[in-house]
Amino acid sequence: MSPAEARRVLREADCLHSREAVETAIDRLAQNTAEVLAERNPLVLGVMTGCVVLLGGLLSRWSFPMHLDYVHATRYRGDTRGGPQLHWLAQPQTPIADRTVVLVDDILDEGVTLDAIRRHCLDQGAEQVFSIVLVDKANPKRDPRITADHAALQAPNRYLFGYGMDYHDYLRNAPGVFAVRGT
Repeated sequence: MSPAEARRVLREADCLHSREAVETAIDRLAQNTAEVLAERNPLVLGVMTGCVVLLGGLLSRWSFPMHLDYVHATRYRGDTRGGPQLHWLAQPQTPIADRTVVLVDDILDEGVTLDAIRRHCLDQGAEQVFSIVLVDKANPKRDPRITADHAALQAPNRYLFGYGMDYHDYLRNAPGVFAVRGT
């Protein structure tokens, strides 16, 4: 995909949640999660790369002490469909054992990646693992046992981009949550 094609996709996309709606949802998400996490000394793990926008928004709204690290595991590798294999590109450097771990990601789609990271944290001795996502997508392929503890927004089962979510590695910076036309 070229930058020109990315611009065309954005122009033709359906805006599901405007920038203002997303920011309001992140405000609400930050407040609700702060009430749960403030006294737990959490280890916040951003799930790269999609977490960047949401995580930045949460960090600027949270005022409690925490440790911050990241994990990079993916099934997509630049494609629009996740493969069967989870690829670990980076694991957290901060010890996880006996910690409340907070996973921050852009989207809960099929949930395979987020669930694998959650299980990895528990295997490493995490006391508790919470998941926070920007968008909980209504994907009928998702195992109903896989859920996010906190989601800012809901979206239909379409190909989404913006606010951290990409389309062919472009458009993570789109000013809202968009669906690719025809999906």
